[in-house]
Amino acid sequence: MRAEGPVRYKAARLFDGLEWHEQASLLVADGAIVGLNQPLAGATEIDLGDKIIVPGFVDLQCNGGGGVLLDGDTDVEGLRVILETHADLGTHQLLPTLITNTADATDRVLSLGAHAARLGTPGFLGLHLEGPHLSLARKGAHNPSLIRPMSETDVVRLERARGELPNLLVTVAAETVPPETIARLVASGIVVSIGHSDASYHQALAAFRAGATMATHLFNAMSQIGNRNPGLVGAVLDTPDVSAGVIADGIHIHKATLRLAVAAKRAPGHLFLVSDSMAQAGTNWTTFTFGQDTIYRTNGALCLTDGTLAGADLTLMTAVTNWVRLGLGSLEDAVERATCFPLRALGLQPASMLEPGRPPRFLILDPVEQGPLPS
Repeated sequence: MRAEGPVRYKAARLFDGLEWHEQASLLVADGAIVGLNQPLAGATEIDLGDKIIVPGFVDLQCNGGGGVLLDGDTDVEGLRVILETHADLGTHQLLPTLITNTADATDRVLSLGAHAARLGTPGFLGLHLEGPHLSLARKGAHNPSLIRPMSETDVVRLERARGELPNLLVTVAAETVPPETIARLVASGIVVSIGHSDASYHQALAAFRAGATMATHLFNAMSQIGNRNPGLVGAVLDTPDVSAGVIADGIHIHKATLRLAVAAKRAPGHLFLVSDSMAQAGTNWTTFTFGQDTIYRTNGALCLTDGTLAGADLTLMTAVTNWVRLGLGSLEDAVERATCFPLRALGLQPASMLEPGRPPRFLILDPVEQGPLPS
């Protein structure tokens, strides 16, 4: 749909990141947004019919892409490959995620992130450290030999890193990182998420009272709802101000379970989509290595030899489509869960992409038919 000179895109609907517009015409000229429903003589008009225009997606949990997994060996070029791969797949803002690793590897990734921030690297939103201060009982595919308690040195490392990064999200287990430490991290501007945790309901509530505001890949690698102990899942669903990322691949969470979460978290913005992608995104790989393990990519899943899920074979574009086809909500609802909701969960205020002069970075989506709800 490339054209010389100014272009006006006509669409059935447009979401600018803040609100929806019906029968919208987006005018682009000289490589920048001009505005909505504005005339310009000589503009080429492209009628998109029933398609919709939306901002690029925002992913707060993505471990890699384009054949690169974020780790202590990743350099500036490798980080660029991850970001550009997901940009091509529809995600324009990303928190590259480091899975449980050594202190040295964490230092190198934090330095890499600080460097990317100084360069103003397109798409780089900050970093997400998923571990190593997790629960061995809920380790998932994380290396148990690298999981450890959080020390004073670790806290200082994170506090220092926050000053050099636009955003820093840290996933910890509520039973291994005490509330006073969580409060200290939050006071330094770090967003704390609870995940890979076997915490009781009351331990989870203590973490939320201390300032943790998020849960990492809800339902996965965490204590589940029981009739006498609601667990971490119950605490998340029972605490109105806590947000949670969900992996909508139809594998990590059954659609009926997701419907229960949607019903429980009715406040706008509190369930958002994540990819939890590994290095395979944007490649045709069928297997790849993760530390000392081989990960198999089959039937839409990434698994270790023993069947343990190891990240997701998912992009946010597919997650948005899945959300609709699984009958979980409309396309408009799914788009918000992949754009403004994650930004709000990170403590950021979404902005309109219609501001004149902004680069014209948007997506054009086909309608998606909502799946039927089971009886």
